[in-house]
Amino acid sequence: MSPRPARFLLLAGAVALLLGGALAAQTGPEPDVAAQVAQAVGTAEDGGLRLSAAVEIAVVLTLLSVLPALVITVTSFTRIVIVLSFVRRSMSVNELPPNPVLIALSLFLTMFVMGPVFGRIYEQGYLPYKEGRIGAEQAAAAGWGELRGFLVANTRASEVQLFAEMARLEAPADYTSAAATEALPFRVIVPAFVLSELKTSFQMGFLLFLPFLVIDLVVASVLISMGMFMLPPVMISTPFKILLFVLVDGWHLVCKSLVESFVTT
Repeated sequence: MSPRPARFLLLAGAVALLLGGALAAQTGPEPDVAAQVAQAVGTAEDGGLRLSAAVEIAVVLTLLSVLPALVITVTSFTRIVIVLSFVRRSMSVNELPPNPVLIALSLFLTMFVMGPVFGRIYEQGYLPYKEGRIGAEQAAAAGWGELRGFLVANTRASEVQLFAEMARLEAPADYTSAAATEALPFRVIVPAFVLSELKTSFQMGFLLFLPFLVIDLVVASVLISMGMFMLPPVMISTPFKILLFVLVDGWHLVCKSLVESFVTT
């Protein structure tokens, strides 16, 4: 992907800085626009653009405003929170654990899964930019390259092909190769990844439902054979499902399966 998002952020930050300087100097002499641009944008060792502190703050604030959407769409959060919700639903305890606990656990598992990816982004993108060895566009391209590798590695080929066809692009024959994925734009990779995550999470949720469904069927059959038609089977099956989940150390197995289901290298 070309670093167009990074250029848009740089342009927006520079424009905001120039407008702020123009408003502050309304009562004074006419500002030197060229000097303000030179102060806002510097040059790195490799000739790339380097932002000033004010523009960097503007870029960071812009990223913070879209941080929730980024966490949901380009990390492992979607699969984790859906599978954990399936666990709660399958045990017929719709309020335990509470939503804050479930979301907090999903966030920390997401940080654990994405740790190697974020570490490589920091080492190959932010650290060289901070030391002045590369420019802002090169840092953004390096960071997106690492994130793109994670997204493609955890996306089904059918989903990539679907969105590539809808975007009227030629789908790569081997979408796992770095050379092939470089031609795929952001608008193809991200929705393909989200759709693939939804499909995977629902498949894992179905497998989680099966053992608890067997317990529900057995309890309902026993109650019907005893003529206890007025007693809801859920009242009897719920304790047995919780007991089964505790005996097999269910939370340990679910969290381990979730973390190991992602490719981060």
